[in-house]
This record gives sequence, structure tokens and C-alpha cells, in this order.
Amino acid sequence: MLEKTVLVIFPSIYSLNKINNLAANISKILKIKNQHHSGIRKNESLIIVEAVDPVLASSAVNLLFGIDKIAIAKEVDNNFDSVLSAITNTALSLLLKGEKFYVKVEGKTEKFLAKDLEVASTAMLVEKSMHLEAKPGSESDHDRLVYAYLTDAYAYVCIFVDSGLSGIPYNSQREKILCCIYDELSAIACLQTIKMGFEVKILICYHNESDLLKLAKIVNKMLPRIIEKNTVLHICKMDRSPGIPTTITVITQVMISIASREKIGRISLGISPMIFPASFCEYNANLAFQNKIIPWFSLSGIDSGILENAKEIGLEKYIANLEDLCKKHSNYKKIPMSQISKHAKSVLKTIKSIQVTTGPKNIHDIIDSLKSNH
Repeated sequence: MLEKTVLVIFPSIYSLNKINNLAANISKILKIKNQHHSGIRKNESLIIVEAVDPVLASSAVNLLFGIDKIAIAKEVDNNFDSVLSAITNTALSLLLKGEKFYVKVEGKTEKFLAKDLEVASTAMLVEKSMHLEAKPGSESDHDRLVYAYLTDAYAYVCIFVDSGLSGIPYNSQREKILCCIYDELSAIACLQTIKMGFEVKILICYHNESDLLKLAKIVNKMLPRIIEKNTVLHICKMDRSPGIPTTITVITQVMISIASREKIGRISLGISPMIFPASFCEYNANLAFQNKIIPWFSLSGIDSGILENAKEIGLEKYIANLEDLCKKHSNYKKIPMSQISKHAKSVLKTIKSIQVTTGPKNIHDIIDSLKSNH
């Protein structure tokens, strides 16, 4: 029986018709992260990576959207006895004394039923793990999950399984969109836009140096998910205007100007009718439509799951600020366009474009580039 340790990527349900895009993104992120492999191939709905270091490769691939789960697994020929042996040996190497285990086999093959393999594997593990005092558990009550997946050609017996970020592959929409990051909520909107498969261009809008540092740290969490070795960031400075609604509308006007100049057909608005009045959201959307730009509300239906999205990109320490933002903005009065235009023209004069290389020095690169440009 030949066994090979491989990385197995399970696409999200929304990526099943975009597997080629996901495979291309996997190849790209592994190259950016200097993770060597001998090949990437598809096996039915799975993507298999023969990585030199499956653990580090798994960490790199798990930055991507479009993935349900990632596993480090043993790939074995798909015959009943070989898979049974692989499941038993793998489980015995992982089980600790007194643990409850649960064998779960998914996928399908014409050769045998997944349920038959589950039953046989459980029985054999009970027999061979007596010295460990391990016992079979249930799907809802177990300490150790023993997971295997069947295809017609191979079976994959998992050593380690990690959850993915779901969504669809980056740039699978083949459409560019401009996002502006100016607070925690707009950062989540940008994350959601990336998750929806757009090619995202980023604008950072800050008030002062401490604000810039905070936003640079947030952007640093997002850049690896854009899957580019080098990324161009647009950065502008904005004096504090009277009220958050005015600030947001000025930013919308600035985004419209940049998108028009850069020939980007869409902008992602970092607001949601779940937080802001619908009339305010519609007002900002109409500003875009009037300039032949399509507005995109990435947060249109998001609820408390927004906090989980914040954790996805390491924004845990900003969650308190995010909760404060969600408690505000219940009132809205129409803002005079003359006031918006005046502020927007002032902000547009401060626009700088810098190129950063994905890596640990992104934050310093952003701040140092701005200082040298000024």
C-alpha cells in the first residue's frame, strides 16, 4: 500500500464552479510565501498539493478565501482494506489515553459504501486501542475526530483538519473595485468585498499619525489575502469634519473621483442599512450612480457575524471600537453638496500612491513612504 502525505483543499460550496480560480490562487500564494511543492492537481472536487512542508503550506493556503477546510492527509489507493488500515494506523498515532473517538467518512466511491468503512474502522479501533482505554464516541460527543474522504481514485485519511474562510476565490469575479479603509467597519466591508471575489484596490483615509498607524496595522492584516507580491495603496489625509455622516459622504465623493480616474467601475461603501438609516445609504449610492460608478454594499445584510469576520483578519483588539460604531448613527440629515465638494477637493489634494511588498515590514513601508513623499 502506497501512502503519500499531501495537502487537501476542500473548496467552499460557492467555489465549486470556480475550482480553477482557486487552484491558481493556491499556486500564487505558495510562490509568494516561498513554499515549494512538486505539483498541484485536482481530484474530483478536491485540490491536492504535494507540498515539501505541508504544515507551512497549510498556513499559507489558509489565508485564501474560497475554502471550506484544509487537511493534511495520507493519500492511499482506494480499496477497502488499504483505507481501513490507513484509518486505523493514523488514528492510533493520534489517540491519547482515555479519549473518545469518532470515525467520519465522507465522499463516495463505486467500490464500497462510506458507512461500511466507518463501521469497520470503528470496530478495528476499539479492538486495537484497548491499551489506551479509548472508546468510541458520537458525532456530538467525542474528543478526537478521525476523518477520511473518498474519491474514485484515492482516499484521504486526515492527520489534521482546519476550517477555511469560505467565500469565493480572490479575483474570480474578474472585476475591479475600490475600497476605502477609514475605521473598523470600513475594514470589515473591505474584507467582505475580498471574500466576494473582487480584485480589490485599497484607499486609506486617515486624520492624524496615530490614526494612520492604526489603519496601517489593519491593512497589513488584509494584504496577504489580496495575493499580490506588490500592492499599490492610495492614501489620503482628511481633517475631521463635523459629524460622521459628513465624513463618510466626503469619502464616498473621494472614492468616486479616484475610481473615475483609475477606470475602476465599482466602489465598496463601508456602510450598512443594519447600522445607518436606509436614506443615508441610498444618498451615498446615488452619488456613485450619478457618476456612472456602481456602488457595492458588502455589509448590506451582515449581522452579529461581523465580529467573527473581524476575528478572521486579526482585528480582535478593535472589536470594542466596532461595537461602539454599531451603537451610533441613528440620525441623519441631508448634507449640502457644496459642503461635501469643498471637503472632497481638500482631501484629493493630499492623495499619495505607494507600492508595498507583502511581508512583515508593510506597516513601516506605508508610514516611511508617506514621510518621504511629503
